[in-house]
Amino acid sequence: MTTLRSHAVLNVPAAEVWEVIRDVARIASWFPAMSSSTGDDRHRTVVLGDGSTLEEDIVTLDDTRRRLQYRAVGGDLPVTSHLGTVDVIDLDADRTIVVYSTEIEPADLAPAFDAAISEAVAGLSGFLDRGSRRQAATAHS
Repeated sequence: MTTLRSHAVLNVPAAEVWEVIRDVARIASWFPAMSSSTGDDRHRTVVLGDGSTLEEDIVTLDDTRRRLQYRAVGGDLPVTSHLGTVDVIDLDADRTIVVYSTEIEPADLAPAFDAAISEAVAGLSGFLDRGSRRQAATAHS
């Protein structure tokens, strides 16, 4: 099994980051390689930018540990084994590290998954900043 890992330190409280990550049905809002996503706390469907779909079961959604795990169980890609894990860890009151790990087979899918996940994790800070600015503008309206 090929193992991938990306991480980012964000200048955002862990609770704010976790609210985004735990909203499993809306992953496409912050994950650039996805064009849409739907689902609930047990299952989600994502549509990738090329139109391919992935069906995923939510394995763990732990608000105490701020951990999300999901498994690809179907869709258009030839995934034979997959487990994604996202951990949101507070470093202090205003800083968080997000660690996104993936185990995947076959190995030839790993480079595409790695690039997409790395881009998504790197972009989380900007996504959260845009959300904070929108909320502030709404509050002042």
